[in-house]
Amino acid sequence: MSRAERRPPAEAAPEDPRAPQAPQAPEAPPRVRASRSWVSRWSPGLLRSEIVTTFRRWRTLVLLAVLAGVPVLVGVAVRIQTGQHGGADGDGRGPAFLAGIAGNGLFLVFTALAVTLPVFLPMAVGVIAGDALAGEAHTGTLRYLLVAPAGRARLLRAKFATVVVFCLAGTLVVALSALVTGALLFPLGRVTLLSGTSISFGEGLLRALAVAGVVAFSLLGVAALGLFVSTLTDSGVAAMAGTVGLVLTAQILDGIPQLQAVQPYLFPHYWLSFADLLRDPVYVDGILRNLGLQALYAAVFGSAAWARFTTRDITA
Repeated sequence: MSRAERRPPAEAAPEDPRAPQAPQAPEAPPRVRASRSWVSRWSPGLLRSEIVTTFRRWRTLVLLAVLAGVPVLVGVAVRIQTGQHGGADGDGRGPAFLAGIAGNGLFLVFTALAVTLPVFLPMAVGVIAGDALAGEAHTGTLRYLLVAPAGRARLLRAKFATVVVFCLAGTLVVALSALVTGALLFPLGRVTLLSGTSISFGEGLLRALAVAGVVAFSLLGVAALGLFVSTLTDSGVAAMAGTVGLVLTAQILDGIPQLQAVQPYLFPHYWLSFADLLRDPVYVDGILRNLGLQALYAAVFGSAAWARFTTRDITA
């Protein structure tokens, strides 16, 4: 064996701390970091917690029960009216929609939404939206909700999304209650639209679903307005009363003929435009104006709520 082969292997030389280090992986670009942050901010945990908390409250359950009871009362009243007079209109003193309901129970869905949209639905949404932040401040839990990583903007988005979910839930409760009541009290079959065209019952159900979607979207302006009012006070009762008062004031202003110039800019002005879905062909002008107006109110008052809430001194 040669001398080179008998030589022991050399130990690795210690690393010189002054030696240049190997290049590290580059940091993620700002756009990637922003997207990761965006995903983190929109984690469904907070939203799910807010929705569960809202729908577990007795106040929310009572509001939904009242909304479900309105179509039952309307259906029973129509049934009694048609039974007493032997027809939909009887002696001519009944409402014009009695003929449609008596002939087809599906019309109770449209009638119930038309009855609840001007008063019951916006008042219920106003209560939920007005109490969203002011109620938390009143009970002293708002500061705990703002602990990182929630943050004010994320909490505000979760609150608004919860109110939007209630808008959809309240509308569906009215529609389903009216559908069940109409099926129990009146016959079901082909639907005669307002334009005189007859469609199948299945297509009538699809139109009823579309009407419910338009009605739910029509409440976005109230939701954003109520959330903004909720950022102005620490009293849940005051916020709820203020929101409901603004809704009623807008309704009154929309009914004064001398204010025709400003009425197209009031959020309730196009609420009943969903009736155009019951025509053939469908008139979309009023519906599009309504959707655009609600989106505008949601953007304006949502931004105002964000500006107020993110700069507000939270003391409760």
